[in-house]
Order: sequence, then structure tokens, then C-alpha cells
Amino acid sequence: MTESATASDATPETIAGVVRDAPFIRLVARDDGDSLAAAALLAGAARGVGTPFQIRTHPDPAGSVAGAAEAAESGRTAGRDDEVHLIVGAGAAETPDPSTIAVYALDADGRPASTAAFAVGTELGVDLDPVLALAGVVAAGSVPGTDGSGDALDVATRRGIVERRPGLAVPTPETDAGLATGIAASTLFHAPYSGDPDDVRAAIGADVLADADRRRIASVVAVDVVAPPAATSRASAAVERALRPYATTGPVGTVGGYADVLDVLAREAPGTGIALALAGTGGADVGDDHDVNDDLRSAALETWRAHGTAAHAAVAGATMARYDGVSVARVSAPAATLPTVARLLNQYRSPEPITLVVDPDAGRVAAAATDPAGVGDALRHAAAELDGTGWGGPTRGGARVSIDDDGSAVIAATREAL
Repeated sequence: MTESATASDATPETIAGVVRDAPFIRLVARDDGDSLAAAALLAGAARGVGTPFQIRTHPDPAGSVAGAAEAAESGRTAGRDDEVHLIVGAGAAETPDPSTIAVYALDADGRPASTAAFAVGTELGVDLDPVLALAGVVAAGSVPGTDGSGDALDVATRRGIVERRPGLAVPTPETDAGLATGIAASTLFHAPYSGDPDDVRAAIGADVLADADRRRIASVVAVDVVAPPAATSRASAAVERALRPYATTGPVGTVGGYADVLDVLAREAPGTGIALALAGTGGADVGDDHDVNDDLRSAALETWRAHGTAAHAAVAGATMARYDGVSVARVSAPAATLPTVARLLNQYRSPEPITLVVDPDAGRVAAAATDPAGVGDALRHAAAELDGTGWGGPTRGGARVSIDDDGSAVIAATREAL
């Protein structure tokens, strides 16, 4: 096994060697759809070469691993001496140097983590699920075939397990009830009727009989997303990943819908998300026949529906304020939805490139940025000033803090750090 006493960003080639030689791997993924998909792909690679593994998600995977190292060093916990920690979705630079465990961070070179994880399987000669890799790419904000995902798309296309078609990327069936629910709960876009299936039916209908119906519905949604006066200039580009989806034989009907579900489950129900993502990583014909039973699929879709409905309600009810470079929204919403609310506001409603969402009652903060802006570092700094905890990366982050006002103190501290 390649030894490392400190955290290091590692290329797919290096990670392939670690996965092949490690006696045991602990995969720790950031709580988003791309990182979850990438971790599941790495788990599939480990399974393919006979390496045992454990997988979990965490909002701050690097900090979590650093905490595990400190606990092991102090003797507070007893882990395996030969285990390797592999961080997915966060760089090694975020992790203080541990001295007792080997830590690696998957280096995606600015691309979705899922593309790097898929490349690890290629290095090892392990047949990984291309549909899962493509779902991770969409969850990262990209579209299949771009940002290094061409290999996964080629494999999926050759196998006949994806097919581009008109319409919208939703995870629900194309029945009246299924499509209306899919459009209403989708977190890939925000439209005036998002969150309410009855409003969807009233606005656009939801009967799908042929490609012409799919084109009509997708066109109406694309127009309605950008039509509101409050819509951002980014909305037209952001909605693209929901249009002309890849239909698939995966756990749900479209690659984009799969991405949406994984992104929600990574925060709301990580155990369910891990099970869903791992379902297609074990067989020789991965991607052809995902081992997803009806109970798992139903649980995943119900969690996704409730999350999307709550997130859209929070977006619609947000109180917005604008500062130089930062839009601030005060909301009242379940904690797990705040990152989704921040992303939706940033893509579809925020006039500034950085969006900060604050729930004063819950003491929770989430932020999203259009481009890398040091969001995670800013929230760490702001939370530390207020005796809280912050986390995140260049474009997204979160914090738990004690808020005894309307959130003005944490807003000011975050803006100053940015």
C-alpha cells in the first residue's frame, strides 16, 4: 500500500493504487450528489478488486477525517491501524495534517468528482456504472458528455442504457400524477408553479403521449423559468441540465432525475442515498439492471419529493436583501433544505454572484456561489467568530451558529470574510 502520514490530493492513477492495495478503506463524501455518486463508484472499484470498504457522507468530510485522526492519536477511539481514509468532494488542503492515519483526497482537477472516480475504475479494469457517473456529473451542475464525462457517456451509449429524448429530467413516471409531481418537486429548476403539482397541471398540463408532448412541456417550463421579473440572467443556462434528458434503465427514469434524487438524499437520508447509489456497482453488467427494490425506490422518491416541496416553499417565501456582491435571504426551512434553497436562489433569483441563506430561528446558514469564491473558508471564519462551526468549498458551504438577532452578525462576518 502507498503510505501517507498526511492528507494529499491524489490523481485517479494514485487512488487506483490505493484502492487496489489498501487492506481497508473508509470513504467519506461531502453531502452532495456528485460526491455521493463518486464515493459509490470508488466503492464499486474497491469491491471489484476485493478491498473492503465503509462509506458515509458528511457536510465537512475533511474536518470529519481530521477529527477521527485526532481521536485516534489521543486514544479516544480505536480504529484499524491499516485503514485508509479517502475523502471525496473536498481537497486535502482543508484537512489538518493527521499523524496516525493515511488520508487521501480524490483530485478531480476542477471537474465533477464522479468523472475522476469513473477513471479510477478504468485504471483498475473494473467495470463501473456509467449511469451513476453521469448522474454525478449532472448533480455537479454540468451535463453528460462534458467536463470529463465523455468516456462514461460513450460506455452508456454503446450499451444502450441511455437515450437522449425531448422533455424534462425528472425521476418520476410519465403519468399525469408522476410528471406533475416530478416538475413540482424538481430541484433542477425553479418556476412559478414549483412545489405544487396542482399548479403544474393548471399551468401546463401533464399528459405525455409522445415526443411532441414532451417538447411542449419542456418549452413551457424553460420559458416560465426565465420569465419572472426576478429571474436571474443565469436562469436560462441553469435550466439546461433539466432539458432534453437522457432516459435510462437506472434506478429512476432519467439521468438528471437520478442526479436530483442523489443530491437530496446525500443530506436528507444518506443511508438511503448510499444504498441507491451502490445498487448498480456490483455486477458485471452494471448499469443494465440496477438492483433497486420498490421499497428503496419509493423511500428515495418520497424523501426527494418532500425536500423539493419544502425548498421551493422557502424560495418563494424568502425575504431578500442585496449587498455588493452578495444577496442575502432570510428563510424558515428544514435545515437539510438550506443548501438547496441557496443553490436555487443563486441560480434563479439572486442578482449577485454569491447567495447567503440564513435561518435565524434554527441558527443555520448556507451559501452558494456562481463561481469559486472561497465560500467555505468565509463561513468557517464567520462561524468561528460566533462560536459556531462552518464548512464548505469554493462554491458552497454551511454553518451552525448561535443567532440571537435577525442574523445580522453572521451576515456581516461572512461578508467581511468574503
